[in-house]
Amino acid sequence: MIMKNSLLLLALYYAWEVAAQVVLNMEDVVEVYKGDSAVIRCQYSFTQDPSMVMVQWFVRTPEGRRVRISYSDLTVQKVDENTMYTDRISVAGDSDGENLIIMDVKLSDEREFFCQVNGLAAGNGENRTHLKVFDPPEQPVIEAVHSGVSVKNALPSKIATCEAREGFPKPNITWYRNNKPLHPEKGRVNVVTLVTMDLSGLYAVQSELQYKVEREDQDSIFSCEVHYHVPGAILWARSRGVNVTVHYPTTNVKMWREPHEGLVKEGDTVAIRCQGDGNPPPPIIFTREQQPEVKTESDRGVLLLKEVTRGDSGVYNCHPLDLDAVSDKEVVGSVQLTVHYLDPAVVVPKDSEVMLKGESLAATCNALSSLETTTVWLKDGVEVGKGHTLQLRDATFATAGHYDCEVTILSLPGLYTSGSVHIIVQGAPELRDTEDVTMMERMGKWVNLTCEARGHPKPVITWSVVGSPNWREFPKREVEDSIQSVMTLKVTTDTLVTCNATNSMGLETKTYTITSIPIVPSAPRSSAVDTSGVSIAIIIVSILFLAILGSVLYFLHKKGKLPCGRSGKQEIMNAYSTEETTNKGDIVMEMKAEKTEKSGLLKGVNGDKKPPSDQ
Repeated sequence: MIMKNSLLLLALYYAWEVAAQVVLNMEDVVEVYKGDSAVIRCQYSFTQDPSMVMVQWFVRTPEGRRVRISYSDLTVQKVDENTMYTDRISVAGDSDGENLIIMDVKLSDEREFFCQVNGLAAGNGENRTHLKVFDPPEQPVIEAVHSGVSVKNALPSKIATCEAREGFPKPNITWYRNNKPLHPEKGRVNVVTLVTMDLSGLYAVQSELQYKVEREDQDSIFSCEVHYHVPGAILWARSRGVNVTVHYPTTNVKMWREPHEGLVKEGDTVAIRCQGDGNPPPPIIFTREQQPEVKTESDRGVLLLKEVTRGDSGVYNCHPLDLDAVSDKEVVGSVQLTVHYLDPAVVVPKDSEVMLKGESLAATCNALSSLETTTVWLKDGVEVGKGHTLQLRDATFATAGHYDCEVTILSLPGLYTSGSVHIIVQGAPELRDTEDVTMMERMGKWVNLTCEARGHPKPVITWSVVGSPNWREFPKREVEDSIQSVMTLKVTTDTLVTCNATNSMGLETKTYTITSIPIVPSAPRSSAVDTSGVSIAIIIVSILFLAILGSVLYFLHKKGKLPCGRSGKQEIMNAYSTEETTNKGDIVMEMKAEKTEKSGLLKGVNGDKKPPSDQ
């Protein structure tokens, strides 16, 4: 009987269990950045209304235990004390469920969170959510090997390292060559990865790329790319590109001279360069075919030849001293160096040559050269001929002088030489102006006479003067084969002056005939003549007036009509003035009639002594 009742109760209980249920929904995964807040939602529903609902939150510890961190029912809602979440979580409920809020999420929060709901007779249930935490890593840092990598290495060599630090979860690193991904390949590509975790739980991933380089990799760019997870996505970050130094042997050399263009002449500085295509550049050995036993080593691949001469001409060779060379074939470069030259000019006749007037001479100027030359002859800076030979025909004193020859190379203007010859023309003196001169000069005037002569030997000039004795010669001016003399002479009479130019070859003269002109007062100008005539006329009239006055006074004295004393004389003068005005013509006629008497009177007036009574 009891057994039957128990079975009945059990059947009723299972029937009630089946009838009373709770549906509980939670996200499988919630993703959040480290430091942010995470919200875990627990939604539930009952098939029948519960009389009471209890909600508990649990977390799984790293050791696998479950620890409750929160509890709530119709009357209370609290966070459990002394747990790792006591200070960082809160709960908020509504009619549909409850939210667990985790603040300042840490890496250690990545675990499972459980929500347990109990509605007593209405049913109970439990579900879970896995919380994932993300922290993006820093920008990847790449560093290439500082030493070079040789192509002769049989196995892949370390090329570069790439590191991504402080990321969570663990990031991944991919290598690239010229923007193309590199995958592990036996004997060619190998990647070694090292993963570490710091005390905070963040990962550091260090990857090393091992690669078998080839000659073409001297220009290759290597980079790394970091891939990491974030909430709802996968992101990546590319490093900067790096280049590695690839060591490879020299297979070819290039040889040239500097300067590249133009001809080389003696005295120039020439640099012969040799450059191989190996890396690093090996030392270079220079040799010359004319002296194969003489070798010059250069680390920089430069053979410097200073102030080259024609003896430096020849074929120069270079070859690398490359210990890494894998071929038995010798690598050699060569270049031809030609040093052009121009020897000093040789002039014939040498230094100086004496010619007689009328003679001819052929002067030559030559210079030994490696190139075709051009010769120009100059006299006093003026071109007088071209070519190696200068013809001087029918020499005159104008032919004499200093001749320069300039030898140049048109294709190489820097080469230049010159020579000279001094030509002396010997002959009797030649006066610059041989015509005799006739002159007319005033007496007392100083005149300058010039005499200039050329000749070789240098002439001597002397002067001979017949006539004016007062003369002197200025200091002579002498220039090479010419001489000039100037004399000054005071003309006092007709004079004959002779200039004599003499040397051992002869004599030449020139005469100056000077006719003296006496000094004559200058003729007055027309205005002066007029004024002088008027003055003479006034003087004559005045004399006649005095003569007439004297005659009148004498006549009045003889007649006894001339009173004595000053007053009487004044009256006479007044009377005469009146009479002269009215009878001027009569007085003149009377003066003509009594010529003898007037003459005597004039004589008395002009100088004879008067009687005491007239004084």
